[in-house]
Amino acid sequence: MRNRINGKQLNRKSDHRAAMLRNMASGLFEHGSIETTMPKAKAVQPLVEKIITLAKQGSFHARRQIESKLNDRKIHAWVADPNVPDSSKENPYFDLPDADDIKFNRYGEVKKAPRLVQHILANVAPRFVDRDGGYTRIIKTGRHRLGDGTDLVVLQLVGEEEGSESSSGNVTGRRRQADRRDAFAASLGPVATAEVEEEVVAEEAPAATEEASNEAPQEEGDKASGETPSE
Repeated sequence: MRNRINGKQLNRKSDHRAAMLRNMASGLFEHGSIETTMPKAKAVQPLVEKIITLAKQGSFHARRQIESKLNDRKIHAWVADPNVPDSSKENPYFDLPDADDIKFNRYGEVKKAPRLVQHILANVAPRFVDRDGGYTRIIKTGRHRLGDGTDLVVLQLVGEEEGSESSSGNVTGRRRQADRRDAFAASLGPVATAEVEEEVVAEEAPAATEEASNEAPQEEGDKASGETPSE
């Protein structure tokens, strides 16, 4: 029985599970999206939501609380790494720092780089000032992991990306349907819209004429009989 056990164990011990969730949250804040399994994505979501809520406070106490939940590591070292292709350095979620801000020693280890907590406070939190929760979302990619065949999903921060597209480039059915509607509306053009409005006006005009003709004889009959129409 799982009495008094909070959350999912994920088939790991407590220290291993906590380290895994910290690393996943750090990767999400650094890259904007990560690919993982559905149980892991649901397990790390509450941690990410609480960290962003703390970062929105912007106080020194909030910074200390975030440091207790995450490892304040150096980030964006891959921006200046010559072994990483330029296509992998494009990040649509955040403004990447200049390569001059990152320095390596003679052994190739990172000597100077931006810190993760400062990145969360300066870049991530301001994006969600007007949002009261729901900072992340899970997108099903429709792919399965080799070995056990579990479902793979993309966990990403809600931002200015266009549509519900995963990192693999697969577009959802809802997005395809919306694109078809937009394409059909664009194919009609303003001329077709004007013709539809003219037809509506033409249909309403005869109805108004019939109503006016029906009211005119009734008013003439009232005048002939000398009666005043009641108000």
